Amino acid sequence: MSSTIHKVETTHNNVLLNPRTTTYEFMGPIGALLITVGVPIMTYLLYFGCSESAGACPPSYVLSPSLLAERVQQAVGDEQWWIGLWDTEAALIYLGWYAFCVVAWAVLPGDWVEGVTLRNGQKKKYKINAFSTFLLALGITTGYIMRYGPQSFTFLYQKWIGFVTASLVMSVVQGLAVYAGSFRKGALLALGGNSGNPIYDFYIGRELNPSIGSFDIKSFNELRPGLILWVLIDISMVCEQAVRRSGWENVTWSMWLVLAFQAFYVADGLYNEPAIFTTMDITTDGFGFMLSVGDLTWVPFVYSLQARYLVFKPVELGLASTVGIVGVNALGYWIFRDANGEKNDFRNGKNPKNLKFFTTEKGSKLLTSGWWGRSRHPNYLGDLVMALAWSLPTGFETPITYFYVIYFAVLLIHRQRRDDENCEIKYGKDWEKYRKLVPYRIIPYVY
Repeated sequence: MSSTIHKVETTHNNVLLNPRTTTYEFMGPIGALLITVGVPIMTYLLYFGCSESAGACPPSYVLSPSLLAERVQQAVGDEQWWIGLWDTEAALIYLGWYAFCVVAWAVLPGDWVEGVTLRNGQKKKYKINAFSTFLLALGITTGYIMRYGPQSFTFLYQKWIGFVTASLVMSVVQGLAVYAGSFRKGALLALGGNSGNPIYDFYIGRELNPSIGSFDIKSFNELRPGLILWVLIDISMVCEQAVRRSGWENVTWSMWLVLAFQAFYVADGLYNEPAIFTTMDITTDGFGFMLSVGDLTWVPFVYSLQARYLVFKPVELGLASTVGIVGVNALGYWIFRDANGEKNDFRNGKNPKNLKFFTTEKGSKLLTSGWWGRSRHPNYLGDLVMALAWSLPTGFETPITYFYVIYFAVLLIHRQRRDDENCEIKYGKDWEKYRKLVPYRIIPYVY
């Protein structure tokens, strides 16, 4: 009798801790399925529609999508095209790269910091050494290139499709593994990923923090294998251009700018690693195919589009253009870093700028001056300005190299709306008062 009561109590507590998801995002299971299939397709399209064989990202593909559709139809009907998507050597290199990141996480020294308090009352600990991993990877890469020359590190460009496919396989395998593992006893599920629909839960992420011992899979993927690979890809593109143009001295300023901007952005994010543990990806979203494919495939192989374009379509920038683009990127970074600095100081009980704030009935304090008085997400504004600066070095011959800016704007608007919905639930009527104090969502006086 007592065992039956214990089982009933355990089941009841589990239901309270992991309630069933009753609302869908991304149009539910159908939308999740379309995105699950669409992300890999779009990643391949951005290569086959923007490459040397495609005629260097012809604008006609944007102005007349039927031309691109015709090209795709011709390609997929060719058996050799499908065979060409797989490259065993690239797959083994990619697997080695992922293993390197895991080993670096394990052996490099790093502090352990606590994340936010979870629904079960516990706090997860994370090892902080992503920046050290980044420096180690850069050091090995630099030494390799100095020893064997730039031609030795062009394989990321030469075997591009093979690496994309390898990263997609890794994403699918991880997505399936964490979904299966989420059914084990005691797993803490994401509030938005427990719908009971396998297609949707596989995509959105069923378990909040899937881990192997102290190794947190979600935060690891978020900061290491894809983000650092993004910079290594850019370096490979610089090497490819150096080989084609007969030396480092002939690499274009446009290529150097893209590498500098994106490498600095990654370095800044990795150096400030603890800041990620308060983001929605870590605190709210489960880890499923959405984050795995985003971290491992989308970030390194889509965000590096500008550098890859500049390999086969070099753009020569004058001094004025170079200075102007650097200024745009600096403006974006200043907004991004200063806004995040205000938020982090305030969360840690500091207010060096004497910023005004609004106190809710629950005791929470929301900034209403400084950057956070201009809009509810000023850090997103900085991100968008930087994204524009990364695309400007490619010139204006094709809109395809500005895909990242457009995609990122859509992504940030979607995140902003999700965040507003969560805050409305959390703060209730106080959120309406706050929105009147800070009416603009991202861009002051515009949106």
